[in-house]
Amino acid sequence: MSTAPLATGFLSVTGVLFRRELKSYFATPVAFVFTFIFLFLAGIFTFYLGGFFERGQADLQPFFAYHPYLYLFLIPAIAMRLWSEERKSGTIELLLTLPVSMSAAVLGKFLAAWCFTAIVLACTFPIWITVNVLGSPDNGVIVASYLGSLLMAGTFLAIGACVSALTKNQVIAFVVSVVVCFLFIVAGLPVVLGFFEGWVSQDVLDIIAMSSFLTHYEALVRGVVDVRNVLYFLSLMAFWLVAGAVAIDTKKAA
Repeated sequence: MSTAPLATGFLSVTGVLFRRELKSYFATPVAFVFTFIFLFLAGIFTFYLGGFFERGQADLQPFFAYHPYLYLFLIPAIAMRLWSEERKSGTIELLLTLPVSMSAAVLGKFLAAWCFTAIVLACTFPIWITVNVLGSPDNGVIVASYLGSLLMAGTFLAIGACVSALTKNQVIAFVVSVVVCFLFIVAGLPVVLGFFEGWVSQDVLDIIAMSSFLTHYEALVRGVVDVRNVLYFLSLMAFWLVAGAVAIDTKKAA
């Protein structure tokens, strides 16, 4: 039996859910409020805390350096509603009774949230123009940095989506998502590695260090587009999305 019709049906359903979810972001003030907050904080961190002009260098390092910490709170705020809202309002039962596969539903909602995040990130394009007007930056490095930022945002979203699938309470989903993402950020910091040093092997320490978002993100921000760094983020996204689908399916069976 050919799998082509099944694949076509899966993509069609995913596309329908994707469009519905993406449209819902702009049907309320949420999208505009989130975009304003992100751009405002990004500007503060870049031009004031990051000393953009004082550095005297034509690059966007101060801009991208703070993205992990911006995403730590802003991305879970997007993700917390993905499934918690559906569960609280009862629409999840209606969704699951439709001829929609679990994987299509999870992927469609996730891609819509990730696309919305990409749109918000694209709104920072004037900063890129500004640095090109003021100097001659390495635009290849900037492209790699945007890629790293988008991949990291997607991983934050996948974690948040999984946590959102576990509870009806959006506040709980937000807090737990922040904690999990925070652990992934700090895993590679010297203070964390120093805590484990002495009672775990060096191999375990290396695994802990390599599990950190910062380890892979900072490599991309430096312009090092290593396939391993890209696969790290994509693999984590896939893991958390599958975990979220399993959680929803388990709740459905119960």
